[in-house]
Order: sequence, then structure tokens, then C-alpha cells
Amino acid sequence: MEETNEMQNASMEALPNTEEVNTTMTETTETETVAEQAAEPLAEEKPAEAPEQEEKEPEVDYSNLSREELVAAFKELLEQDVQKIKNRVTLLRTRFNALESERKAETPEPTPEPEPAEAEAQTENNEKTEQPVEKPFRDEISEEFHRLQNRYRELRQKYLDNLEEQKKKNLQAKQALIEELRQLIDSEEEQVRSALDKFNNIQERWKGIGEVPRDQMNDLWQNYHFQIEQFFNKLKINRELRALDQKRNLEEKIKLCEAAEELIMETSVTKAFKGMQDLRARWKEVGPVPAEQNEEIWQRFCNAANQIDERRKEYYDQRKEELDNNLLAKQALIDKAAELTEKRPESTKEWNDTTSALDELLKVWKTIGPVPREVNEEIWTKFKGMIDKHYNEKKEYFSTIRDEQESNYQKKMDLCLKAEAIAKREDWKKATAELLELQQEWKNIGSTSRKVSDKVWQRFRKACDEFFAKKGEFFAERRTSENENLAKKEAIIAELKAHEFGDNREENLAAIKEFQRQWAEVGFVPMADKERLHKEFRGEIDRIFEQLKISAREAEETAYRERIRNVGADAHKFVMSEKQELQDKIEKLRNDLNLWENNLGFLASSKQADLLKQEFEKKMQGARQQIALLQAKLRILVEAEKAEKAEKEEGEK
Repeated sequence: MEETNEMQNASMEALPNTEEVNTTMTETTETETVAEQAAEPLAEEKPAEAPEQEEKEPEVDYSNLSREELVAAFKELLEQDVQKIKNRVTLLRTRFNALESERKAETPEPTPEPEPAEAEAQTENNEKTEQPVEKPFRDEISEEFHRLQNRYRELRQKYLDNLEEQKKKNLQAKQALIEELRQLIDSEEEQVRSALDKFNNIQERWKGIGEVPRDQMNDLWQNYHFQIEQFFNKLKINRELRALDQKRNLEEKIKLCEAAEELIMETSVTKAFKGMQDLRARWKEVGPVPAEQNEEIWQRFCNAANQIDERRKEYYDQRKEELDNNLLAKQALIDKAAELTEKRPESTKEWNDTTSALDELLKVWKTIGPVPREVNEEIWTKFKGMIDKHYNEKKEYFSTIRDEQESNYQKKMDLCLKAEAIAKREDWKKATAELLELQQEWKNIGSTSRKVSDKVWQRFRKACDEFFAKKGEFFAERRTSENENLAKKEAIIAELKAHEFGDNREENLAAIKEFQRQWAEVGFVPMADKERLHKEFRGEIDRIFEQLKISAREAEETAYRERIRNVGADAHKFVMSEKQELQDKIEKLRNDLNLWENNLGFLASSKQADLLKQEFEKKMQGARQQIALLQAKLRILVEAEKAEKAEKEEGEK
């Protein structure tokens, strides 16, 4: 602003004073009229280099449109003039990116956060470098929208290239006008009206030419106004003309001050700043004002400009503070994510808990505003990297779990098959033990997939329940039969006690044997009565043997002889097998006797040794009795063999 003020003062100093003009110009009415005409172009001239203003775009609300509707709206926009759709394209693109972000957030894996940007302050370079939708998440709608963006950028760039080319042509045209103005100044034009007409024509053509390249604007403007000052100096414009021009310039600058003061109330800092830049450019185009009012009007304009600049500075200071605070908040989230992912979870619950915590961090991250652009990509990559790493490791963990669950499922299916096979058996004791082992194995096998866990468990449990139900039914029936058998055995004991034995030894043995046969044929009795019945029956048999003077050995020999007699058709084969078995038992017992007899010789004479001797002698006595019984059975077999042979020979005769 100070530079502009200096240039204005320099221009004012270059103008001649009133006395110099009056001494060189004729005071005719024609000259005054021509001078008044010459003042008009300068006072009303619009700044040739003022920034081109784009037409105000209609207000459009895209906030409720779907992605498909946004694509259709984008296509319609591209059919319009590209310089009239910039703001609508920005709104449309913002809405589409928001929908894309929502769509990515719904996927198993977190998606990249879009680059934050200020819609109002976004430049053409930002449009050129705007990041497209990430390819891994694109679908047909995303691809179509991306193609439309590329088409818009091409049209926009073509428009900007044409605009820049036109500015260069405008520069050449204005430079030609300056040269023409210089030639007019250097010419020996005698008629004032003719010179002013040419001057006005140059001014009109100057105003009709559009923008020039920004880097050439200031030099061009200074050169142009220098030539204008030279022209006025040459014509010796009188003081009244200059005063009139300054008055009109003052009015124009007052309007600019009022416009600048209105911008102070503008809510958008960006719009206010851009508007002020436009007013500054227009201020440069307005000529000098009366010297006594120059400082006042300039300070008024500077005051409004300074307030807008201060607001902009405060806005960006506040913006920077917000960005820094957002950076601190996001850095805290990164630290928390690092803490959560530092230790690898060891169970499904820990994995799911960590995942839920990271998802919450991601939601909080999205609620935090943007951070400084230079670190945005770095911190997002760091945060997203930890989340991606967690999800990749979780995927590997659950893949391993699925393999283990599949193996566990196969193991449990095998147990189901075994349990179902056991459920059909009736060897209750052994089957029960095996089924209990299967149940223990089931507990030791790990978990299976939830989809099949209940199904396979119900199958295994069904087999177990089926077995134990059948076992329960069996033993329930058995308890009933045991009670019946109890009554039968008590009846046998009572009958045995009441039986009267005669003097015939063989008949007595046969009767005892019949009682024993009946006893053996009766099934199980309740466990509580089993021992009592056995002792009572065995005691009664022993009493009868003692009463009848029949030894147990004799009774057993008689029973054995009866058994051999009833062998039947395979008697020879049975006798041969039985003889071999008896001989093996006799041989073993004799070996045991020899061993025990040898051991007795080594025992010393002591209380403990006497007890051992008694134990050995008892064993030896039992072995001798057993050998005698076995030898008696062997003789019975030999007798049976001889009898069979005699019968055979008799039959052959």
C-alpha cells in the first residue's frame, strides 16, 4: 500500500501546476470544452488489470444425493461452461468423497483418511493434485466419477491455458497502445481536439482489452500512466481539468473505501481477503485525488484493509493452533494404538477386545479435524499401519484357529463314532469304562467352530445317553430278576436242609450234585445277599458231606466222573485235551513243591521264620492235595479211555 501511495504521489508531482498550463494554453471556449471531454475517460476508466470475476454460481445442495445421483449431476455440469461450475464441482466432489469414506469404513479393514482441505481456499494446483479414490476400494461408480473428474480437469486446464494465452495477447495489445500513446506524445499534433480524440480512442481501446499476465501488470500499469502524465504535461491541461479529475478520482476511491468497509462484515475470511485484493487492484487504476484529502482517503482505505488482513492473520493463527492441537490428539491416538498392538493377543477374546479398542480409536480419529498438511500423510500412514498390522496378524491367528478347530472337529467325530459303537454293546462294565475314557478325551480336545460345535456335541451326548439309558434298563430288569433269584436260592437252601439222605452213597452224591446244579443255574442275586447265601449254601453242603462221611475230594471225583460220562460224541477228543491239561497242572504243582521245599531249608529259626514256614507248609499241603485230586481225575480219564476202547473192540466183533 505504501508503494501504491508513493506511485500516486509521483504521478501527482509529474502533473504541471495551473500557472504553467495557463501560460501555454489559449483561453478559448473550444479548448475548455475539449479539456472537459478529455477528463471523462480518466475518471470513469475501469482497471484494465483487475482480476476477472467469474459469474456467481447458483446455490446447489448435494448433501442428500447418492453416489449414482452425484455422477449424473457431474455429467450435466460438464455440459455447461467450465468457468461457471467450479464451486458446484467442489461441493459435488466433497459429497462424493464423504460417501466413499463411509463406504470404506463399513469394510473389515480400515481405509485411508482423505486429505483435509479448505474448500474456500483451495487453489487450482490443489485441483490438479487432488488424490483420487484409492483403487482397492473403487467400483464402477467410483471409476465413472474418477473419469468425470479427469474430464473436468482437462476442460479446466484448457480454459486456463486459453486464458493465459489471451492474457499474453492482451499484453501485446496494451504494449502496442502504450507505443501508440508514446508516438502521440512525440508527434507534433497542433490541434488539441484531434490529439484528445486520439487519446480518448486509445483509452477506450485500452479499457476494452482484458487481463494481462500478473507478473507484467505493475510495470505495464506504471508505463501506461507515465505516458498519460506525459500526455497531460504536453497539453498543459489547466488546473480546473485536473481538479475535476481529482474530484472524480476521490469519489471513486470513497466508493472503494466503502466497499472495503463492507468487506469487514463479511463472515468468510477467504471471500473478504479475495475481495480486498480486487479492491487494491482497482485502487491502483484510480488516479490521484486532491492533495489535502489524499492522506485521509488513503488512511481510510488502509484501515479497512488492515482490519481484513488482521482478521485473516488471526484466522490462520487460530487455524494453525487447531491443526497443532489436532496433531497432538492424533499423536495420542497413535501412542494408544501402539500400546494396544505392542503385545500379541493370546486368545480369541483378547483379539476381539483389541480389535474393538482399535475400532473405537479409528472412530475418534475421524472426529478429529485436519492436521498440518506436511505431516498429515506421515501420521495417517503410521496409525493405519498399526491397524493394518493388527488385522493381518488377527487373520493369520484365526486361520490357525480354524485349522485347529477343523482337526478338533475330526477328533470329536471319531469319538462320536466310537461312542455310537459302544452304545450297542452289553458288556456293561468294560463298555462303561471305555465310554468314560471317551468322555475324558472329549474334555481334553479343544474347541470347534461354533457352526458345528453344538451339533457334534449333541451327537456324542446322544450316544452316551443311549448307552447309559440301556444300561439302566438292563440293571433295572436285573434287579427284578435278582430278587426272584434270591427267592429261588433261599428255596433251594430250605429244600437242601429238609432233604433226607439214605445209605446209598451214589444216590446221596447224585442228590448233592443235583442241588449244586440247581444252585448254579439260578442267576444273580442282590449284592447285599450274595455272600450270605453263598456261605449258607456252602455250609449246608459241607455239613451234609461231614454227616454222610463223604470228603470233598470224593464228591469232586464223583462229579468229574459224571461229567466225563456225559461228554458225548467228542469224548475222545475231550479226554485227550483234558489229560494234557491235567498233566501240565500236575507238573507245575510239583515244580512249586520243589521250590517251596528248597526255600524252607534256607529259613533261619526265628519267630518271623516260623511264620513263613507255616505259610509255606500250608501252601505245600494244599499243593499235595491238589496233585492227588488231579491224579485221581487223570485215573478217571484213563478208565474212561479204556472203557471206550473196550466198547469199540466189542462193537467190531
